[in-house]
Amino acid sequence: MSVPIIRVPWDAEGIFVDRPNRFLGVVDIIHPDVLMGERVHVRDPGRLKELLYRGNRVLLKRAEGEGRRTKWDLIAARGGDEWVLVHSGYHREISRRILENAEMSPLGPIASLRAEVSVGRSRLDFLVSKADGRDVWVEVKGCTLARSGVALFPDAPTERGRRHLRELIEIRDRGVDAAVMVLVFREAECFAPNAETDPEFASLFREAVDAGVEVHAVRLRYGEDGLLRYAGRIPVCSATSSPRAL
Repeated sequence: MSVPIIRVPWDAEGIFVDRPNRFLGVVDIIHPDVLMGERVHVRDPGRLKELLYRGNRVLLKRAEGEGRRTKWDLIAARGGDEWVLVHSGYHREISRRILENAEMSPLGPIASLRAEVSVGRSRLDFLVSKADGRDVWVEVKGCTLARSGVALFPDAPTERGRRHLRELIEIRDRGVDAAVMVLVFREAECFAPNAETDPEFASLFREAVDAGVEVHAVRLRYGEDGLLRYAGRIPVCSATSSPRAL
């Protein structure tokens, strides 16, 4: 199954040079113009070491809005034989479109949803009202790391991610439904928490699953035509399929 979800256009292709800090990259633009050492905005808090390394191909979009310090946004990077979306600013719209489409939504038909709703010490991505009247709190995570067919999150220690899992566990303890939706932008057969990078997150992930928090990993493909496509769901890895990850 491959269904177009959203168009994420790009304007130029380049070669990645360096990442001076978490939000800034340096790229040599090779098409359509030749610009050396252009500063680009990186909107992804992860390390992205498997994608943002010297010599790798990347796709860029001209920046919009006033007061920008950079003229370009980093949209995607080459990962093996595929383009990998690395701009987290699109995550909410992607997940909203999936949830509102009954054929794609892992929650089934919904009546409505609200974005950025406060609960405890956090703001979770969505509070979804299902067609059957039940509410589901949903937190969305973007996954750009895959190894040996396993999609892994996070690729850097994440206190924010751990806090979100604690909130979801408390929600389930009150008898309310809760879920994590993982947007997987890499080719992968299953999803697992990255225990090697953040063992506390992995432990909380297992605790959340045991508490009844649902986990829905959605596979997405980004094409050179700028279309992001839904490619189905993948399961959470079993201990036998990914012993190190779990």
